[in-house]
Amino acid sequence: MKKPAFIITIDTEGDNLWQNHDRISTENTRFLPRFQTLCEKYGFKPVYLTNYEMAMDEAYVEFAQDVIARGQGEVGMHLHAWNSPPLQPLTDDDWRHKPYLIEYPAEQIRDKVDHMTKLLEDRFQTKMLSHRAGRWAFNEYYASLLLEYGYQVDCSVTPRVTWQYSPGNPQGKGGTDYRAFPTHAYFIDPSNISQPGNSSLLEVPMSIQFKHSALMNTLKQGYDRLRGKQRSPSVHWLRPSGNNVDKMQRVAEQSLAEGNDYIEFMLHSSEFMPGGSPTFKTDQDIEGLYNDLEALFAWLHERAVGMTLAEYYQHKVK
Repeated sequence: MKKPAFIITIDTEGDNLWQNHDRISTENTRFLPRFQTLCEKYGFKPVYLTNYEMAMDEAYVEFAQDVIARGQGEVGMHLHAWNSPPLQPLTDDDWRHKPYLIEYPAEQIRDKVDHMTKLLEDRFQTKMLSHRAGRWAFNEYYASLLLEYGYQVDCSVTPRVTWQYSPGNPQGKGGTDYRAFPTHAYFIDPSNISQPGNSSLLEVPMSIQFKHSALMNTLKQGYDRLRGKQRSPSVHWLRPSGNNVDKMQRVAEQSLAEGNDYIEFMLHSSEFMPGGSPTFKTDQDIEGLYNDLEALFAWLHERAVGMTLAEYYQHKVK
């Protein structure tokens, strides 16, 4: 590639899943065409990593089928274990605790992956090739299922970040610790997903950089331990959070300076809708988001080429 790939990943899911719901709406579907139009303006191709409730939304299916038919994006799989069939409770209130898929028994994990893969392929009439785990929870067994079901790309790894302090099942050990994982794309070792191997599953980690120097991070972690606090290192993502274009540009520049041939952006589909997330609550917030996206995309248009995850995979296997 003459230019690095710019990969846009959208966790395509119900409205404001940060709240504790007993039901999920999918009104954010109506706000996706505006984002798609912006991407196409700059030649970028989003990957809509789609979960169960969105796959059941007829308006979203129609929208995504059109994107696929025109070659302007990709649909992949995103799985939230607590509301993805078949449903078998793991905790006293799965909707409140939102347990990680990897906390379920192996048979239930397989059943959920099987159901979601077949549902998505039926709804969108295309092979599922790309995947991101719900709540970023990934392990070797999960990877083996992706290989078995013919997935080519996973993008669940968040380097420099640990989710072990973010509970799912109250009786569990938290999420996956990615602090020792590579920051570049690699074909995984199925027996140890934190290192390269000879499998056909390409891992494309998120573009994430430390906020502070290595020395400052060490000091901060030591200070946290003294205070009895446990939390992940402070990082910046290639992800809008409101008035953070400069930080996103810095993440992109640092990621490329490390030798990566791609940069990976993410957002949730619900964040395009006023009130669909804790971050963008009002119409004014959404306009601010689009101002930031316009500035970022214009800046990246000169520096990168838009690719889906499946297209990036094809470049890696050539």
